[in-house]
Amino acid sequence: MVTKDLNEDISEDGIIEDEEFGYSRIEIFHPEDTAKLAYHYKEILNILGEDTNREGLEKTPLRMAKAMQFLTHGYNLNPMDILTSAKFNEEYKQMVLVKDIELYSMCEHHMIPFYGKAHVGYIPNKHITGLSKIARVVDAFSRRLQVQERLTTQIRDCIHEALEPLGVAVVIEAHHMCMQMRGIQKQNSVTTTSAFTGAFLNQQQTREEFIHLIGSRLH
Repeated sequence: MVTKDLNEDISEDGIIEDEEFGYSRIEIFHPEDTAKLAYHYKEILNILGEDTNREGLEKTPLRMAKAMQFLTHGYNLNPMDILTSAKFNEEYKQMVLVKDIELYSMCEHHMIPFYGKAHVGYIPNKHITGLSKIARVVDAFSRRLQVQERLTTQIRDCIHEALEPLGVAVVIEAHHMCMQMRGIQKQNSVTTTSAFTGAFLNQQQTREEFIHLIGSRLH
């Protein structure tokens, strides 16, 4: 799904186009899915006691239908294909680290967002990938219904399988709105998860270097 933001109408083929600020933006949705989702969101609003015919809510079910498809567009992405589309032979065997990758996901328990940063490192073994592909893999897995623990290991395992490196390290730090908005309502809590393979798992010095680098402000 390619995303954009414009008026709330949608064509029969599910494609919306607009040109603004000198560039074109296109958003593609599945018309049948959009219609079904909008119908059910309207029913939910009615059950909650809202008047779905009032001006402010008239198009809200359609907006919600499109928003949810965008928030879960990771189901339409293949992370392995993302990595292998830019896989190159290279003899570099030192750590490659992409840190502070913003991530936004949806908790599968409450359908409430969690958000934060991912830090991803790997040690190549004859193969590297484009740096932007690491961030795209994070996005592909996070834009699904998730738990942070599974998200962490999915990113690790995908990189390990696609590149066969000497080691992979993934650390995610996230705020969970299910803890901030409801339940315990603790606003400043941060959840940290980690997953390692190879050299990061077996060599303490390598793992400590990774932890030091993601905690330092080199930029």
